[in-house]
Amino acid sequence: MWQNKRAARARAGPMLSLRSPLSSVSTRRGSALLPSVLTFAVIVASGGLLLMIEKGMLNSMEPPAPRGSARRAEHTGPEPQHDDGADTDFQILQEIRNRTIQTVCGQKNMPHSVWSLSPLQRKTLLQHILVNDRHRFLYCYVPKVACSNWKRVLKVLSGALQSVDVNVKMDHKSDLVFLADLEPEQIQHRLQHYFKFLFVREPMERLLSAYRNKFGEIEAYQRRYGVEIVKRYRKNVGRVAGDDVTFTEFVRYLVDEDTEHMNEHWMPVYNLCQPCVVSYDFVGSYEHLQRDATYVLRHIGAPPQVRFPERQAWYRPVSTETLQYYLCGVPLGLLRELLPKYILDFSLFTYPLPNTTHEACTH
Repeated sequence: MWQNKRAARARAGPMLSLRSPLSSVSTRRGSALLPSVLTFAVIVASGGLLLMIEKGMLNSMEPPAPRGSARRAEHTGPEPQHDDGADTDFQILQEIRNRTIQTVCGQKNMPHSVWSLSPLQRKTLLQHILVNDRHRFLYCYVPKVACSNWKRVLKVLSGALQSVDVNVKMDHKSDLVFLADLEPEQIQHRLQHYFKFLFVREPMERLLSAYRNKFGEIEAYQRRYGVEIVKRYRKNVGRVAGDDVTFTEFVRYLVDEDTEHMNEHWMPVYNLCQPCVVSYDFVGSYEHLQRDATYVLRHIGAPPQVRFPERQAWYRPVSTETLQYYLCGVPLGLLRELLPKYILDFSLFTYPLPNTTHEACTH
């Protein structure tokens, strides 16, 4: 059955090219680059143009104003100060992301309201947005993008935790308020008036991080998902523990799964946080975690003693070389089936598609 589903998708139309003509968004300080040109370049580079052509989203497209500008005026917290020289790239990247999101999401066939989502989509979204009424902000948490540390910060800000350095096992539910806990009118008020942010990560790097953590270290995930994956994609298996799932098997599993029913650790950020219906004021990145977290904490008026936690000494980051090694071990055709599921994450958050050409994988 799973093989038939993949074959049907292959017959439906051409697959995306895995080689991006834009390997990164680089700027020189003081460059007078037009945001609309950068937006178009990013969309083309990430493969988002194919999606937009397919959905007829290029008709009457105009560059919109920076998103969130009107709502930012309502925020009463102090504006963060930056060093002008070091801040240029930061501002340009935010401008690119803001305009890309509004350009794609501003089309009429994209969802424009939380209440226009399906019940499952709305439930997923509201269960991933955390609320802080004292500092008037909403944070959409994305697993494998430092969300545990952000939850720790939220508990400190609410007074439930004395310090981000307190050595306690993170409880991901207690002492946290989710948008799903509130009534519709309370939800709408906060969506309209609170500062809203999320943090994103290169999509394939996030998947690899989830794979190594959940199938290499967490027995519950090995039993719940690993056993199923091994039985589904291996022939003549006997007793299965689920602790030896290969990355290629994991990718096959993702290809066959419906994105709206995925586990949150590998569900696309688009499905988790719905950036087309929630107008986020700030999109931070895992690649610049400390810098962007500091910006957010200053913007919401957090007490100066509240800081974002440093990474633990035991943490194993996913290096560029490690990611390339794993991706090059996956059959090219399978990767071409996987990428469309995460194409909006690549496009909206300006990440280039991975280069897994023969040349890249043999060096």
